[in-house]
Amino acid sequence: MKNIRNFCIIAHIDHGKSTLADRLLQTTNTISERDMKDQALDDMDLERERGITIKSHAIQMDYSQDGEQYVLNLIDTPGHVDFSYEVSRSIAACEGALLIVDASQGIQAQTISNLYLAIENDLEIIPILNKMDLPGAMPEEVTDQIVDLIGCDPSEVIPASGKTGLGVDKILEAIIERIPAPKGNPDAPLQAMIFDSVFNPFRGIIAYFRVLNGSIKKGDQVKFVNTGKQYDADEIGILKLDLFPKKEVGTGDVGYIISGIKRANEVKVGDTITTVANPCKESVKGFEDVKPMVFAGIYPVDTEEYEELRFSMEKLQLNDASLVFEPESSAALGFGFRCGFLGMLHMEIIQERLEREFNMTVITTVPNVSYKAYLKKGEELVIVNNPSDLPDPAKLDYIEEPYIKASIITKSEYVGAIMTLCIEKRGEMTNQVYLTQDRVELSFDMPMSEVVFDFYDRLKTISKGYASFDYHPTDYRRSDLIKLDILLNAEQVDALSALVHRSNAFTLGKKICLKLKELIPRQQFEIPIQAAIGAKIVARETIKALRKDVTAKCYGGDISRKRKLLEKQKQGKKRMRQVGRVEVPQEAFLAVLKLD
Repeated sequence: MKNIRNFCIIAHIDHGKSTLADRLLQTTNTISERDMKDQALDDMDLERERGITIKSHAIQMDYSQDGEQYVLNLIDTPGHVDFSYEVSRSIAACEGALLIVDASQGIQAQTISNLYLAIENDLEIIPILNKMDLPGAMPEEVTDQIVDLIGCDPSEVIPASGKTGLGVDKILEAIIERIPAPKGNPDAPLQAMIFDSVFNPFRGIIAYFRVLNGSIKKGDQVKFVNTGKQYDADEIGILKLDLFPKKEVGTGDVGYIISGIKRANEVKVGDTITTVANPCKESVKGFEDVKPMVFAGIYPVDTEEYEELRFSMEKLQLNDASLVFEPESSAALGFGFRCGFLGMLHMEIIQERLEREFNMTVITTVPNVSYKAYLKKGEELVIVNNPSDLPDPAKLDYIEEPYIKASIITKSEYVGAIMTLCIEKRGEMTNQVYLTQDRVELSFDMPMSEVVFDFYDRLKTISKGYASFDYHPTDYRRSDLIKLDILLNAEQVDALSALVHRSNAFTLGKKICLKLKELIPRQQFEIPIQAAIGAKIVARETIKALRKDVTAKCYGGDISRKRKLLEKQKQGKKRMRQVGRVEVPQEAFLAVLKLD
């Protein structure tokens, strides 16, 4: 056990984690030259296309130093704030973390929030300065930033380059010297924590775990503590690039278990595995619960595919524990699910994965949050998850909306722009603290609904990617909200309705109408697009009709011949408009979210 090291790699997005992980795998000969490809651990097409890590990936490496054999368990984690839940799970399974900072960009927001996660879990942190081969690298400045942040000695910072392989041997030495071996009692009853799970269509659900005490053998009868279900360990083993079966996985090691589980809700990430014969006294104190930031409806394009969509979502939830969903129905779209996501990128990725991995074509509605509506005459309150659930305005007394406490860490030069953005989003500033000479932490009280729309994307834009954003829900506050409806050809599209603050209603209505005008294809008839509050229309755009040139065959002669044909055409257009239905393309639903 003293020769096992468990560590993860944390960094801001695009600081070179996956590339550095590739070099570590090559140096320890975990992957043969033939199987080597860039970002070897990112096995999803989506990850490779976008160059981001979405899932954390665990892999075991063998390494010998000074004649001793060591086992290194590496977990490569995502860098984007929307996948921070993946990071928190990986950190719970490790004793150490490689903190990677890009030498040309310096410390960025997500680095700090991931670092705090690691420090809370008492991880040993090894700072690494990556991308030293770039001409724009600033090693001295960035080393000072790291020293300020974690209070280490400048000599402890390891210069490296994932591209050229510089400093990789130094990193491996540091992992063995600085990261402590796992603590645990090999003779105690089995206590293992599930930190991830994947669905395999042939073998059922594969759970990844970290053994804290005791050991697990092939064929043991095991019990999952929180769900209380019992299984046989049909196959256990460790994670190389593929699954690698073994007879036993001991204390401190990371492995997988296949026990023929078919149902998604039986495996909970953060659950404890123990043996039936000799159970452990208490379960592992695992993870924080997920707090979804954004709620949106996901509906199958074809209503008959509802059950299939449910199965797909359950399988996806195994692979991504931060997805939360419950059934709901809508007048325009039929049956579907109300889903909670960690952010807009997360929502986009889930939608893409449903389409790619499960062949499900889905429609996503405008994201929003849940409100409390209080009715007159002391009737009970109504929880409004969807704008179409809003009670009749005549019966409504007032609405309360959820507020959050947001903290934003940024460079001091962007403070003005960020304050303007937050105040525009109805935020109130509560605190401002200078962490170093040029890093500021700003705290705001803000309505959650304002954050759901394009807030995070705009924050990144105005701060050139340097602002990190973290929040937690506080309470509900009374607010002047109204329902904004979008009408297409005088029919209401409930997937585009939104609850908005009265002050924003007019501008938002105008923007949505303009955006839809660009995105809805022209028809044979004229289509009016209107934004309405109750019966009052606040904005309108018109999509002009495609017109066939019916007068082409009339050349010369009297004007009345042309007039007659045009009148006939006009009658036809009128009739068409009464029976015509407007199909709203999927891009239109999504574009409404990115209005600015």
